[in-house]
Amino acid sequence: MPRLPLGEWVDSSVDWLQSNLTWLFDAISAVVTGMYDGIDAALSAPHPLLFAGILAVVAWWLRGLLAGGLAFVGFALIDSIELWDEAMSTLSLVLVATVVTLAIAVPLGIWASRSSAVSAVTRPVLDFMQTMPAMVYLIPGIIFFGVGVVPGIIATIVFALPPGVRMTELGIRQVDEELVEAAEAFGTPPRDTLVRVQLPLALPTIMAGVNQVIMLGLSMVVIAGMVGGGGLGGAVYSAIGNVDIGLGFEAGISIVILAMYLDRMTGELGRQVSPLGRRALAKAKALAGGPKLWQHRPQASVAVVGVVVLALVAGGMSIFGSSDSATASGRGGANDVGKGEKLTMGYIPWDEAIASTFLWKEMLEQRGYEVDAKQLETGALYTGLANGQIDFQTDSWLPVTHASYWKKYGDKLEDMGSWYGPTSLELTVPSYVDGIDSLDDLKGQSGKFKGRIIGIEPSAGMMGLLKDKVLKEYGLEGEYEVVDGSTPGMLAELKRAIAKKEPVVVTLWSPHWAYSNYDLKKLEDPKGTWGAGDGVHTLARKGLTKDHPEVGKWLKDFKMTEKQLTDLEAEIQETGKGKEQEAVRNWLKENPDFVDKTVPVPR
Repeated sequence: MPRLPLGEWVDSSVDWLQSNLTWLFDAISAVVTGMYDGIDAALSAPHPLLFAGILAVVAWWLRGLLAGGLAFVGFALIDSIELWDEAMSTLSLVLVATVVTLAIAVPLGIWASRSSAVSAVTRPVLDFMQTMPAMVYLIPGIIFFGVGVVPGIIATIVFALPPGVRMTELGIRQVDEELVEAAEAFGTPPRDTLVRVQLPLALPTIMAGVNQVIMLGLSMVVIAGMVGGGGLGGAVYSAIGNVDIGLGFEAGISIVILAMYLDRMTGELGRQVSPLGRRALAKAKALAGGPKLWQHRPQASVAVVGVVVLALVAGGMSIFGSSDSATASGRGGANDVGKGEKLTMGYIPWDEAIASTFLWKEMLEQRGYEVDAKQLETGALYTGLANGQIDFQTDSWLPVTHASYWKKYGDKLEDMGSWYGPTSLELTVPSYVDGIDSLDDLKGQSGKFKGRIIGIEPSAGMMGLLKDKVLKEYGLEGEYEVVDGSTPGMLAELKRAIAKKEPVVVTLWSPHWAYSNYDLKKLEDPKGTWGAGDGVHTLARKGLTKDHPEVGKWLKDFKMTEKQLTDLEAEIQETGKGKEQEAVRNWLKENPDFVDKTVPVPR
């Protein structure tokens, strides 16, 4: 049977949409970004503990004194582990996605409940939307909207829409037909029947759908973090990329706190606004007797006064409190070249990328720029550069390893030149593995290595070269499985195997600090399948040099020696995860002339 070129059709359709509907995607992006920025600014403005108090008062009013106390403790915990800003960004993303989703889902669910034809058409579409892996939605999202929070929100909307539509339709269809007929018999117009009879009685089911939309939105935050969505999802993604168990647990528990709060509050709100729910609550109270202290709930007016007072206090602190922003941005003096201009860097979690990215972040901030560094997947990074959402990145391996990305996006990028080279790619084994000295020696030895080659990120150019060329040239296809993962995951497996003196073969490259820390053996490549060594290039978006001529000149003149790079990587490893910029500052103290030579102040 001939192969159906379904993927090619989809690619062609996406290209057509991108070429002809750019104006629409830009408009959607502007609206979504505006909503997100507005909500995020409102949530981030109050002092964290004051806002935690507001959320606690809401919980007290809806569920009782115990719930209010637990809510305050939970949000105070998020603040204490310094993830408050990320939590508010995540809450903003979920709120925007929920509002847009419900604006689409509720009318569509109502329409489906009143038309069997519409219901029949929407059902398979919703099945498709809900069963498609959520990460797939990121691919067109990145292409149409670039990197950042917008593709994450769009993917969340698509993924969370089905339960909103289904639960709305189900709730209305479950309303007793005799009540609807009675309303119509008294001459009630269809619209009034819907608003006054069907929707109030369907509210518990609809609110259950709202709850599901919110929970699915929260389940998407980590995926959104992969494309620069930031927030707690970005923290989790960073923790995964760096195998940082502590950060992963902290970000995970923060997501759990948000999820539990939103779940409990929306569930209780559904009971409060529904006539059936209020009746059930009154019956439960009558059966339980008098309320317990921890079940005490204030009157709505008292709760509103409490929220207003806390909001006014928070607003007063924001208006009259001292602000450090002016001091932080206005450095002044001859070194203030950037004058607070914003630059965005992207990086993949490779050691030389982390080292060079945070080195540039520190140097540019010393020159008065405001720098945001985003960890991204390789494909998302190049897409962001091509779309102009990322200003530059410092770890493009050319002309071999990242050749496919350069071929696709090269005409939309500026190549600032190589700052380090030549590099080399290789497969590596611990030195205690006898009889394995070259790639030829791997043939017939898969049992020794459990049939596995431990790889890194599947989007890395090295992985494509290994799978498509190296294994084929040495006849290793089918004998070895290349295990996709991450650079930190590969290093963790290498460390574990060395500790147990077990054979292991991993993908590695030079320069890398692992060769200093472990006794390793590079496998020779007699057929030259890895190609000649790359140079590590800095790539920038089109127009960066024109917009920031000093930065463009600095980037083009940037160079590092192998000793400087490996020393910086080792300092970052020694200082610990999450302290990259602190490690850079320590390294710069040992290299006091590096900043002035690399980013000289114009005279």
